[in-house]
Amino acid sequence: MDTERSFVMMKPDGVERGLTDEVIRRLEAAGLKMVAQKKMVATPEIVAKHYPMDDNYLLTMGHRDPSGWSEEEKQTVIARNKARVMEMHEFIQSGPVIPMIFEGPVGTVERVREVVGATNPPDAAPGTIRKEFGQDSYAATDEYQEKTGKVRSVRNIVHASGNPAEAEQEIAIWLPEFAR
Repeated sequence: MDTERSFVMMKPDGVERGLTDEVIRRLEAAGLKMVAQKKMVATPEIVAKHYPMDDNYLLTMGHRDPSGWSEEEKQTVIARNKARVMEMHEFIQSGPVIPMIFEGPVGTVERVREVVGATNPPDAAPGTIRKEFGQDSYAATDEYQEKTGKVRSVRNIVHASGNPAEAEQEIAIWLPEFAR
């Protein structure tokens, strides 16, 4: 049987709230096996690799497809997301994170994302990790920006890779001893 790996990371808000064991329990209950984890404070170098400042990443944050956007729309999104990514760098370094590798059959990345739920907690399906434990939203981050003039990313407890190639890239960044 072919196997697939997915990268999952408890973000500082999830670690601070003590949700790591619950996240692991839910992913294991979904038939996945945790094969590696460590607790660490992220370095600026690691965070810059995970959340790069290149235009392609800034355009496609949140797994969006910008192919039909005008050049003006693209530049607006890049400028907005650049400030958000700079804040994400600060947030991910603000406390301990727990990078993990989960393994299972082909489709593991997709299964992890089903259990974790949509990036924006209010949009996540009932019963998912982000729906049940998320205490933030895109709307709240927009409201925060309107009130303070500062940007912040949504606090959604956990990061999960978007596809198998991304999972392997993220494993190489956060858990290089397990890179393939």
